[in-house]
Amino acid sequence: MKRRDFLFTAAAASVAALVPPAFAAPTRFASSRISVVVQGSGPDVVLIPGLTASRDMWQGTVAAMPGYRYHLVQVAGFAGTPAGGNASGKVVAPVAAEIARYIDEANLRTPALIGHSMGGTLAMMIAARHPAAVGRVMVVDMLPAPAGLLGSSAEAIRPLADALAGVLTSSPGGRQLLESLVGGFGASDDAARSDSDVVARAMHELALIDLTAELPRIAAPMTVVYATPPPGGGINPAQVVHDYTQAYRPARTAELIPIANSGHMIMYDHPQRFRAAVKAFLQES
Repeated sequence: MKRRDFLFTAAAASVAALVPPAFAAPTRFASSRISVVVQGSGPDVVLIPGLTASRDMWQGTVAAMPGYRYHLVQVAGFAGTPAGGNASGKVVAPVAAEIARYIDEANLRTPALIGHSMGGTLAMMIAARHPAAVGRVMVVDMLPAPAGLLGSSAEAIRPLADALAGVLTSSPGGRQLLESLVGGFGASDDAARSDSDVVARAMHELALIDLTAELPRIAAPMTVVYATPPPGGGINPAQVVHDYTQAYRPARTAELIPIANSGHMIMYDHPQRFRAAVKAFLQES
């Protein structure tokens, strides 16, 4: 075994040893769009991964912060899971509705929601459309209008998004483009095993979503943790700060926390800073 592989295996084993045992979500909850695994005990925290990602992306966070009951969501069709109820039709809003239904049926009392990327979109949808069900919300590296991450708007990007929607899964070139886009999210090797059709439809929906008008409906305190790139990389960090500040201005309770010199996967790039932000967020609950 190579030294690098040995160190990786040892690190993974160390994290696994710290993670509390998992058990399935309440048996009365059944969904073809999501599954939920519960770990630990204490105040309830719902963890929602992003596009193509596995719930395992949160294991380092869970291990570092015991004392909470974590509800780890997995979206069907992502990270090698069967597409299930996401095999056709809309993905994003129906998945948000299913997570809200889980919170209700599992009798969670105003849990904290933490969502990364598309998971942040889902968390905002739930908090805006079911305000009494949510205690706190953390959005990780996502704007209310995801098209803003590409320097565009939902309306402006619509022609391109519509044109790509029928191409990404209908030709070898389109699938290759989709695979490269998925790889850009950098979540894990599991991302490549996501159902390409589910991913393509979810991407199309995200491109056209704009939750700006719904932000004032979010009554729960909200924290937005976002990445700013290193200087000189082609993207001005000050512009990113400006974009996030402007985008969340309609939110009544948003606290914005930039994480400098980071990529999209903040919890991997700067785990200590990310966990410090999560710890402060949860301790305010």
